Amino acid sequence: MPAVLPSVSVVIPCLNDAAALEACLASLAGQTLQPWEIVVVDNNSTDSSAAVARRFGARVIVEPVPGIPAAAAAGYDAAGGGIIARCDADCVLPPDWVQRIAERFAADPELGALSGPGAFYGFPRPVGAALSVLYLGSYYLAMGLALGHLPLFGSNLAMRASVWHQIRPAVHRHDPEMHDDVCLSLHLGQQYRCRFEPTLVVGMAPRALIGAANLARRFRRAFHTLLAHWPAEAPWVRWPRRFAAPAEAGRR
Repeated sequence: MPAVLPSVSVVIPCLNDAAALEACLASLAGQTLQPWEIVVVDNNSTDSSAAVARRFGARVIVEPVPGIPAAAAAGYDAAGGGIIARCDADCVLPPDWVQRIAERFAADPELGALSGPGAFYGFPRPVGAALSVLYLGSYYLAMGLALGHLPLFGSNLAMRASVWHQIRPAVHRHDPEMHDDVCLSLHLGQQYRCRFEPTLVVGMAPRALIGAANLARRFRRAFHTLLAHWPAEAPWVRWPRRFAAPAEAGRR
């Protein structure tokens, strides 16, 4: 392990998730390496989410603009660590999550962003594993084809604060229908070195799977996010750019 690890700020957007947030923060309290800070972004909650966050020692900031894109971006802006890690309020994090993120960035000074998958909890293990593979496999396949590289996953990502400050003017933070992780991927994935770590797995609630309307909303937001960046970032632009970059580097 490198002698000096970067400071890690954990950002958690939150809207009326007090019970789930408590479990998430409890998992952060048990980390082998404690984060430098935890920033919970209260996105107009009417429950006790903010009180739960303060009870665990998190810093609470309020973002009145509705939607995950605004809440996540406000958290990234407020973060003071060298590395900004992001999870959702309903995530349960493995005890070495922060440490592995810090070690990975310390070991690779050129690394811009890191992401890993999730596994649904609340099911018998074979069922949860199958649903996780189906749900995330579809996400990685579809978005990988659209982006020209694997996307970041909003429930489990980290990036250098310096990278965020470079790309933040381009991020669509005021559009609540935007998939914020796909938007980040579009602005970050071909400019900075990104790594997908398949063993960096977080637990996630299965509510993404509950109800046809919920699934339809997720698909609608995915198409909306992609179309908002077209034609400049369409697949037929990004794929040639991906293969042109190594060829150009080889000529230098």
